[in-house]
Order: sequence, then C-alpha cells, then structure tokens
Amino acid sequence: MVRVALVGQGYVATIFAWGLCKLKKGEIEPWGVPLADVDFGVPVEDLEIAGSVDVDERKVGKSLREVAPMYGLSPEPELGEVVVAPGLKLRSTPGFIRTKALDDSKPLADAYGAFEEWLDDVKPDVVVDVTSTVASSPLYSWREVEEKAYRGDLPHSQVYAFLVLRHGRSSYVNLQPAYVACSPAFVEKARENGLLVLGDDGATGATPLTVDLAEHLKERNRRVLSIAQFNIGGNTDFLALTEPERNLAKENTKSGFLKDILGYEPPHFIRPTGYLEPLGDKKFVSMHVQWVSFGGFTDELVVNMRINDSPALAGYIVDLARLAYALAKAGLRGTVPEVNRFYMKRPGPLDARHTSKIQAYREMLGLLEEKLGARLRAKPLSA
Repeated sequence: MVRVALVGQGYVATIFAWGLCKLKKGEIEPWGVPLADVDFGVPVEDLEIAGSVDVDERKVGKSLREVAPMYGLSPEPELGEVVVAPGLKLRSTPGFIRTKALDDSKPLADAYGAFEEWLDDVKPDVVVDVTSTVASSPLYSWREVEEKAYRGDLPHSQVYAFLVLRHGRSSYVNLQPAYVACSPAFVEKARENGLLVLGDDGATGATPLTVDLAEHLKERNRRVLSIAQFNIGGNTDFLALTEPERNLAKENTKSGFLKDILGYEPPHFIRPTGYLEPLGDKKFVSMHVQWVSFGGFTDELVVNMRINDSPALAGYIVDLARLAYALAKAGLRGTVPEVNRFYMKRPGPLDARHTSKIQAYREMLGLLEEKLGARLRAKPLSA
C-alpha cells in the first residue's frame, strides 16, 4: 500500500479522498486522472489515505466522512477511519478562518515536534500539500531553512516541507505556489534522504491550455502581440487570493512560461483577478490572445470557460502520489522535472525550463517507460 497524508483538508483533498473511495469501488470512471491508462506498477487500489491535517476548527477532530458533506459529497463509510488532526497555522493562514492549530497554544518548537510525532504515528509514504496559496521565496541552504523556520519567517507550506523532509521518511508533493520543488534546499535534503519533492503549483485549468496555445503559435512562427487571461472563483482559495501577496504569488506561477515557450515575453495580463461567492468552486475563466500572421494580418482567439477548480486538481493527486512513491522506489532522488513540467505551473527544480504540456506528457511517458517499465493498458481503465 501507498500511505498518503493530506496537508490541508479543503475541497481538493476532500474530493480526492472521496473520489478515491469511489474509484476503488468502481462507482466512478477515472476521468481527469492523466495516467489512468498507463500501467507503471502502482495501481490506484494501492493508494490509502493514512492521515490528514488542517487548521479550520470546523474540521479538526472530525473524520473525513463527516467532512465530506461540508463540500456536498456523500459520506462514504471508508472515510470514517481518518480523523483530521490539527496542523500549523503560522502567519500565513487566511484571516477569515477560525483556527484550531498546534501553534495556537504551543511554542513554535513544541508545535513542530507535535507535527513530527503525528508523522511518526501516520507513517506516510507521500505527503501532499493542498493548502491555500501563500507568498514565498526560494530557499538555498538547509541552514537558512532551519533559521527562518524557528524564527517564524516561513509560510506554512515551506514549514511543512521542512518538517517532512527533516523527518526523512516521506516524499513530498506541493500543489500550491510556494517554492518547494523550486527551492534548492528542499531538493537537496530530499536527495540526501532518498526521497522526492514534486511541484510547484498544480496546473489544471486555463494555464496548461494557454501554454499549449503559445507552443502552437510559436511552431507556426506567429508573433504573439498580447495575452489576457483571468480567473474568478467563489471558493476559499479565491477568497484567500484577495490578499495582494497571495494573488501575486499565484500570478508569478501562471505567467512564468511565456519567455521559455515563445523566446520573448509579450504584453500580458495572466492572473486570478477576483472572488465572487456565487460562482463557488466552478470558476469563470476568460482568455484573449492576439497574434500577427503572414502579411502582417492580425488574428485573435477568445475563450470562455467554466471549470470545476478542485476536482481537476484532485484527479492529479491520484497520479502524483503514485508517481512520487514509485519513482523514489526506483532510485530517483531530489525532484523529477519530467513529471513537474506536465503537472505544475512552476516546475522544479528552480532552473527548469517550461515546455508545452503536450511535449511534457511525451517526455514523462518516456521516463516512466525507462525507469518503471510503464506501458499502456491493453484494456484502458477509461474505456
């Protein structure tokens, strides 16, 4: 079994846990799981939710079966076995959440120790970070990480990565914009401990489409004049993004591909731009791209979408938890850019170049074939 611990029991993590139950029982098809039709030695049935942490007082102390109806999901019996433990609030928890956290009543060092005791109890093979967006900077040395962590100068995602990698028994998947797989200090510590860090910031909606459109225009030698792309949503992550620092952190991961793909950076506006509660988790996305074609003629593309934000990322976790486990077992260490380029907005390591998602998918399949003997299923799961 592959024991998975979830950090941040919000909509994404809850849909993942709920959907995993449904997948195992054959009650849903694996649509939205990119590698559902690829056999790389770790079937979906091997995934097991080993533990969960959160700081929202409404969830801490409740089982995942009790949490699921908070998000309109059925209370699957299997989810009753995992109870949400208190996590770390630090300074980066959104102000609109009433917390029940380890550091509410403990000094920072004691709170860190309590989290590591939880890791001892849960014994995860892979820890998956699906907490809210935070602003951060790359970290270059382990000493820098330790000093900043104990001063309280790191956001929660980097502290979780610090504690998990120091613990030395679990690989780490970072699906939010904090610099984790793009921090040399974390990648090196993972390498030393025979572990993997995958990240940063899952690319599920408009961003991978924009990346592939940019590649399409580049290959046809069309000069991109401008790109506008925005997202408006009504879930708690979009509410958190109303804080300017968090919004800027997300903007940086959403627009970082332009120069790598096109060779230049055209005028652009690519960012989450607002919170509108009635939209809920089904965000509104709009995109406008204009370019110069042969003879100086200008063409334009306009795309409008409504995308269920959290389920898209939850499907990725089914792959990423299995990949982190399988590739570490196969001897890969540190991070894996071939995986990160496909699943992430800002792929680690720090100097990794972006590619189109179509190209990244092919490169990832080649790596999985080489390292894990991966092959397409004779009878695809999603047939």
